[in-house]
Amino acid sequence: MSQPTPSSASPASSKTPSSFAMRFFKRLIKLFAALALLAIIVLLVLFALLRLEHKKETTLPTPTGHFAVGRTMFAWVENAETEEFAPSPGAKREVAAWMWYPAVPSTSAAPAEYLPAPWRAALAQSSGTLMSQYMTRGLAAVRTHSSADPDVSPELRSYPVVILRAGGGALTTDFTTLAEDLASHGYIVVGFDAPYRTFVVVLQDGRVVRRPPANDPENLPADQANQLINRLLLLWTSDTKFVVNQLEKLNAGEPAGKFTGRLDLHRLGMFGHSFGGAQALQFCHDDSRCKAGIDIDGAPYGSVIQEGLKQPFMFLLSDHSRDLADPASKQILADFQSIYNRLPNGRLFVTIRGANHFSFSDQMLVKSQYVIGVMHSLGISRLESRRGLAITADYVHTFFDVYLKDAPADSLNKPAQRYPEVQVGAP
Repeated sequence: MSQPTPSSASPASSKTPSSFAMRFFKRLIKLFAALALLAIIVLLVLFALLRLEHKKETTLPTPTGHFAVGRTMFAWVENAETEEFAPSPGAKREVAAWMWYPAVPSTSAAPAEYLPAPWRAALAQSSGTLMSQYMTRGLAAVRTHSSADPDVSPELRSYPVVILRAGGGALTTDFTTLAEDLASHGYIVVGFDAPYRTFVVVLQDGRVVRRPPANDPENLPADQANQLINRLLLLWTSDTKFVVNQLEKLNAGEPAGKFTGRLDLHRLGMFGHSFGGAQALQFCHDDSRCKAGIDIDGAPYGSVIQEGLKQPFMFLLSDHSRDLADPASKQILADFQSIYNRLPNGRLFVTIRGANHFSFSDQMLVKSQYVIGVMHSLGISRLESRRGLAITADYVHTFFDVYLKDAPADSLNKPAQRYPEVQVGAP
């Protein structure tokens, strides 16, 4: 029998290892191409959804008090002090103050913008396209419950005053929900932003001042960050004293206007979030004009830790149960205890289970709800956004009702009965 020639070999034997490899890699390339195309499609759909959400109107929670709410702004310059963070020596310290107050109801008054257009433009430019156009709802479409510059309600001759401080570089308007709710319960609420400390500030003459990266403790190593924080605490506390001084002048009629005699500065409180809470602690320690204060999820700093407070004070914290093993968190807890244990009658320590650090601000509503949904799914925040704001607003106005308006002390037991997420007790 003759031997088979090479041309009569079976088809299978012609498939060399290299041909198998080529076909495998071609299939692999097609798979990667398909996955890449799918990823591009998913990203395009995601960005389209984010962009649609950005344009969607959002209404803040309705205030729970019976007063209508007005909002106005002031630009104050402290001629006696220079701004040490300003690039040019001799620049005067300035603040942009926001005021929410009980107002005369009006159907014709223009609604107050959540953030005025020049501020929106400056914030968008400073934040970048991704954050301002996709990761955040359009602030022009955020609806408030305040009217712009109406008259003060004649229901009472004067109203208690509460200073509001945002945390770190945050804007005062990030806490519009809490400010409006407190004003609706009969308070004049005053917050302020300061150039070179707040993330971005638009001054009355249109100048835009951005916070330099070197003024942000989060950009620094721990030891340098603490040094900067202590320096900022002194400046912010000094700013607060200046603002209260300006309010005294406003109340005395300098210049004469609708707020003359309407601010009861003998009933002055202060609350703040994060670093703003630390400022509330230190200001109430430094200035006897403060009659009650609240620290919302802010680690304490300054001499108040060692020396304590004499005024009624509340700590309102998010859920830090996962952080307690961290050495830094243990020190913060020890600082809370140092202050709390020496407080007189009128102390309260409240934790909201499932809350995160931003559950107290409008950020949970104006940031993309797709991002917030991811946070919920990952367990970073288990508390529904509006629920967190409702609990906070309830505690803030109830605490000040007790210690600035002489409401019954047992009023502070009621929020815990309404909200099972609340845990009341010593730190």
